Amino acid sequence: MALYNGGLKAILSLEEKDLVMGVALGDLVKGRTLELEDLGGKVIGIDAFNALYQFISIIRQKPTGEPLRDSKGRITSHLSGLFYRTINMIEAGIRPVFVFDGKPPEFKRKEIEERIRTREEAEQKWKEAIESGRLEEAFIYAQASARLTDEMAEDAKKLLDYMGIPWIQAPSEGEAQLAVMCRDGMIFASASQDYDSLLFGSTRLVRNLSITGRRKLPRKEVYVEIKPELIELERILSDLGITREQLILIGMLVGTDFNAGVERVGPKKALKLVKEHKDLDELMRKLGWEEEVDLHKVFEFFLDPPSIKVPPLKWKSPNREKLLELMVEEHDFSRERVEKALDKLEKAMERSSQRSLASWV
Repeated sequence: MALYNGGLKAILSLEEKDLVMGVALGDLVKGRTLELEDLGGKVIGIDAFNALYQFISIIRQKPTGEPLRDSKGRITSHLSGLFYRTINMIEAGIRPVFVFDGKPPEFKRKEIEERIRTREEAEQKWKEAIESGRLEEAFIYAQASARLTDEMAEDAKKLLDYMGIPWIQAPSEGEAQLAVMCRDGMIFASASQDYDSLLFGSTRLVRNLSITGRRKLPRKEVYVEIKPELIELERILSDLGITREQLILIGMLVGTDFNAGVERVGPKKALKLVKEHKDLDELMRKLGWEEEVDLHKVFEFFLDPPSIKVPPLKWKSPNREKLLELMVEEHDFSRERVEKALDKLEKAMERSSQRSLASWV
């Protein structure tokens, strides 16, 4: 299959600044590098599950790769990343809104099962690597075993509530909901590591937003600076000489979270194929392309994804008492560090509230 799940392949691909699920379009889709502050004054919609998986994967203890845990053994890496990284965004002048995945479409079942198997295999290899003393390898497998539970997602929502950050429950895929919000002008861009946002029609995609900073490359004493990357859909379509419908077909040929794709067809070959064949039916006929899922349903899902009408977004003052209760008393975070972060959050939110509503784009 042409897709992967934030696991070992994703971790090894940090050299390419990737932590990706979804469709692999990196060879065709190029954006421009930004500083975090370049997104100041913008409302950015963030794929919550995508960001939380990144935090669980990246925020781990050396050398074994154990995630952060509280005194009750509960994983807290996702809360640490969500709390501190979101404050960094707000300090840069960004107004974030998070969108959580809802019920996946039936044709995603096989991919979900594959991700579970991959995580289970990685977890077993993680334990074996620790037992044999291969700690660097163990750390990589630990990252590949990352999983997000319902309880962890609910804790993340609670944290956002206390921080005063709006979040939305999508009816299905979070990226689809974000794409609709972006097309409607409610947000400036979708933020995700996945290129699927473009297939769903998001006019702008920001990658690397949640993982900006200095990162060590796996198995190397080399560090790289990861910065946000802005990708604009219209520019991509113009540069490639295709329509959004053809971009969807390219993604499906390569493989998405919903279909396996065509064997030995990468992004460049897929681009050539969609220019030679007028639509999905012709591609299926000429390539003998058949899959377990209904490809027409997958195409329509990308073209017109399920979404909800979102009320006006509201950012509120953080609830300091509740945040200390959740982070310090419930999950054992350092009071001193949380207090300092809260000081930054309150000041940044105050500056943000002074900006006129019309100035947010």
